[in-house]
Amino acid sequence: MLLLLQLTGCALVHVKQGDPRDYDEGRRGDVLSTGHLSYASRNAISRLGLDPDRCVAEPSPCVAALREATILGNDARLSALAELALDGALKADRSADRDTAGPIADYLDAARYAYAYLFFGERTPRERAFEDRQTQMRDSYNYAAERVAALLFARGQRAGHVHPPSPGSAESVDGWRLRYGEIQLTLPRGAPKLEAMVPASRLRIDGLESVYRRDGLGAEVVMVARPTQAARRAPTQPFAETGYLPATVLLQFPGDTLSQVLDTREAVVDALDPYRQDTMQLDGQTVPLAANFSAPYALWLAESGFNRKAIDNLLGRDNALDHPRVILMQPYDPHRLTVVMIHGLASSPEAWVNLANEVMGDEALRRRYQIWEVYYPTNAPIPVNLVQIRAALEQTFATLDPAGTAPASHHVTLIGHSMGGVIARLLVVDSGDALWQRIFHAPPDSPRRKRLAALAPYFTIKPLPGVDEAIFLAAPHAGTPVAGHWLARMVTRLIRLPKTLLDATTRIADALAGELPEQAALFRAAPTGVNVLRDTGPYLRATSTLPIVPGVRYHSIIARRSAEGPLEASSDGFVPYASAHLAGAASEKVIVSGHSVQETPQAILEIRRILREHAGLPAGDAVVPRASDTSR
Repeated sequence: MLLLLQLTGCALVHVKQGDPRDYDEGRRGDVLSTGHLSYASRNAISRLGLDPDRCVAEPSPCVAALREATILGNDARLSALAELALDGALKADRSADRDTAGPIADYLDAARYAYAYLFFGERTPRERAFEDRQTQMRDSYNYAAERVAALLFARGQRAGHVHPPSPGSAESVDGWRLRYGEIQLTLPRGAPKLEAMVPASRLRIDGLESVYRRDGLGAEVVMVARPTQAARRAPTQPFAETGYLPATVLLQFPGDTLSQVLDTREAVVDALDPYRQDTMQLDGQTVPLAANFSAPYALWLAESGFNRKAIDNLLGRDNALDHPRVILMQPYDPHRLTVVMIHGLASSPEAWVNLANEVMGDEALRRRYQIWEVYYPTNAPIPVNLVQIRAALEQTFATLDPAGTAPASHHVTLIGHSMGGVIARLLVVDSGDALWQRIFHAPPDSPRRKRLAALAPYFTIKPLPGVDEAIFLAAPHAGTPVAGHWLARMVTRLIRLPKTLLDATTRIADALAGELPEQAALFRAAPTGVNVLRDTGPYLRATSTLPIVPGVRYHSIIARRSAEGPLEASSDGFVPYASAHLAGAASEKVIVSGHSVQETPQAILEIRRILREHAGLPAGDAVVPRASDTSR
């Protein structure tokens, strides 16, 4: 009786409440996320009378059984095949000899099975849009493509091959024939080859408010191709490219039927530029391409060391910057509008870290704009920097667009912060004879004007062609009293100009010596970017009232440290409101912030609004100003 009760009382099914934290693992856990086969794959294998754990240990018999199985639907067996193959590839990868082909063939198998599931399964990707298994297969394919690309790159480097490979070229790897299809990688000028390929999925990015990427098919990678030292130092090259290129790597497997795809040992490798292409036609379906737009920018900033160079450049230490450089944030596109960003005193392109990232992360703006950043020696006086920055920009436009007909050369937007805002405004004014009259009292035909002819480049200001929009952030157009503070004077004494910049100020001093000895003495002492910003200085007093040329719409973004007190008496701690305010601006936004207002979310949203409006795009973000914001 006891035995009978014991036999009948053994329940075969038990149910208990699970922990909510198990939800994700139960629904979406797989070999990539948990290191174990997903429940869907284990169920598919079990339905064939096979032990999932034994299949993981000895996959070959199970792979053969799954390939021949008829009681399973194609989706179930293809996803199980892909996961088993990926599990084997991951194990082979961990133990691979770096001098062999390694697990390339294993990853190709995994990618092929996932590709077959995605495009030759029982339903289309659109019909499976809400299924966890499709997300698993997409991720399996993307990871396998990433590892194939990385292993092929490393293999090619060991063999001394030049990357990127030529479209149409081919190579054989462990029984597979790999053919290179579209290679949309434009190397920077002066960069002979790709130096590295960095998977974006491996990067942990700190310092950016947001990381912008696009979900889709393909491996998100950063291709690194830096110009040689000689190319970077070439004096005739006014611009540089970061050399950090986003790319999407795809693997395609030829075949018109499922059986052809499963039997093929051939793959087509594509490396696509996500700025140029955001979808791909695969087996008659339009597929979004994965991309990471923040990773190249973050990697470039992390490896550039701008935070150290900014102070070195200000003080004129060894290897300090001695002339402006225009840095292109992406390969030049003649069809995109150009945004030029100019940083402030003792700063560098790092000043734009979040603004540039937010503009590139906004899909609508990314389709319409490209960003150039001006990197210049802020220890030099504004008149010298103005001449050299203008020349660098003109040469860059002329080099990239000799005919001057590309959209990129027209409807240009200037964005300047602090001293960069002063320079940006001076790039859109026409001084005529005003400076000669105000500073030198020298009419056009006067003998003094002829004797001072050498100063013409510095005191005859012409607008930069092609600009019709400008945004000034915390810009001391009329100078700042802080520049005359004792601490600023002490810093000024530490500043040393590089020889090329010293030569420019010496030429100005020599030209002034016979006519205006007091002005000559100032330039003989090498006026710097700091003391030219004084609100008592003759240069800014003379230039601050020059009108911006017709046809240029301009905007002011002004900071005030406190919301208390009259706006007209406010300051950001460095720039008084009265110096940053410009009459006739299309818009003025006042934000409670310190001097680095360009880093605030309110300023970034305002700039995005202006750029959208400039490009004729819908407003997009509906921004409700905080109580601390004031818009005019």
